[in-house]
Amino acid sequence: MLRWSATTLAVLILGTAGAGYLYYQHLNGNIEKGERSSGDSKARKAEPNAAGQTPVNILLIGSDSRNSDENVALGGSRDNRGNPPLADVQMLIHLSADRKSAAVVSIPRDTRVDIPACEDPKTGDKFRATNRIINQSLARGGAGCTLATWQNLTGIYIDHWMTIDFAGVVSMADAIGGVEVCVNQNVWDRPLPGVSGGSGLKMKAGTRKVQGEQALQWLRTRHAWGSDPLRARAQHMYMNSMIRTLKDQNVFTDGGRLMGLAEAATDSLVVSEELGSVKELYDLAMQLKTVPTDRITMTTMPTVQDPQDINHLVPDEDDAEKMWAMLRDDVPFDDKGGSGSKAKPQAERTEQTQRTASADPSAPKDEIGVLVQNATRTTTLAPVSGRAGTIAQALVGKGYAQAAKDSAAAPSEAKTIVRYPSAELRGDAQEVAKSLGIPTSSVQRSTDVSGVTVVVGADWRTGTAYPKQSPPKAGDLPSTSDAINGSDTKQCMDVYKPYRR
Repeated sequence: MLRWSATTLAVLILGTAGAGYLYYQHLNGNIEKGERSSGDSKARKAEPNAAGQTPVNILLIGSDSRNSDENVALGGSRDNRGNPPLADVQMLIHLSADRKSAAVVSIPRDTRVDIPACEDPKTGDKFRATNRIINQSLARGGAGCTLATWQNLTGIYIDHWMTIDFAGVVSMADAIGGVEVCVNQNVWDRPLPGVSGGSGLKMKAGTRKVQGEQALQWLRTRHAWGSDPLRARAQHMYMNSMIRTLKDQNVFTDGGRLMGLAEAATDSLVVSEELGSVKELYDLAMQLKTVPTDRITMTTMPTVQDPQDINHLVPDEDDAEKMWAMLRDDVPFDDKGGSGSKAKPQAERTEQTQRTASADPSAPKDEIGVLVQNATRTTTLAPVSGRAGTIAQALVGKGYAQAAKDSAAAPSEAKTIVRYPSAELRGDAQEVAKSLGIPTSSVQRSTDVSGVTVVVGADWRTGTAYPKQSPPKAGDLPSTSDAINGSDTKQCMDVYKPYRR
């Protein structure tokens, strides 16, 4: 009997394991993958903190693709079938290095930015750098081009991207089982005289649960809220509610629910190739799961009206850069972490960098070749004329006899950087940075330069001494960021009057 029981148990275990393996392979087969970056970008990964941890940044892209009957039925615009998809929803999810907080930043789809040169990895088509609204980046080289656009705009290294289309949103919304949202007035988002389009969202005032196609309508609604930034707020409310719902249901202990979500997620998402397995997605979900809802902050990049087109937006340079600096330095968007684990690791990294610098001596100043580039142009401001020559002359005055300006136009850079091409020039680059007052953390190795190169960014538009930068503080978000905390259950959307019913 013991032998028989043992044999039966072994068969059951092996059979179950075999079925589990087959199902795992099935889920892996569901996942569609793409190249992480397909554009020209120089952003570099953040240094680890004292515990060896680094932040994780994920770009979530909502595509308006009409590449299937289902997407056409859900999204309308049948005449757009077959056109390259646009990235109408773009959110950067930042998971802190200590995994104790998370931040989400949306950029409205009609925001004009610099889109770098990109190559479509599927077709090989090449696209020149341009200055257009950000949702067009997806059509100029796929999600990898959108990622490169974000990296250049923010200076933040983005680890992964995920894209989802209309049908995928519906599938995921059904798998979740409904999410509560709120409107202060009855709403019907429909075409009006002189205003085409509309998501079709029809709801009565109050808190309601949406799922399936109605969830998609909520996420797509724009006219009924009055603007694209307000649409981002509605999307943030939905995401916060979805996270609270999943946590309350504790789906990670419910095998049936977890399988349903896994099936929907792997079938609905297209992900960057390094994220293209069930294990990688599961590990990422487990990391996100550890963040309490009151440490999640949803925001929108501060914008102002585009001076070139009243229907478009451009980044509000100072406020937007303040947010990007917080993410680059892994500073929490909320102030619930106290002094946090960030301050100490940052200080330790600075001290370590200084020790490394002292161990890598530089050549005599008059033997160091330095090229200075003017990258002070911003989306709203023209480059400051003569900056490269001014800084080059300042360097000559400090003993760098071989310093010279680069006459060629340089891409815009939000932050001043000193680049060097190879290890033996590291000490030279650090010495140049020190002479100008540029922090050592802004000295970067890059194969895009042939010698030590000072790239004067938009943060240094005047003077010959780099302006001192105040370190960002936890919770010190600009008021224009429209921040919503993940535990806030009282958020409710106002309906633009023409769409009240």
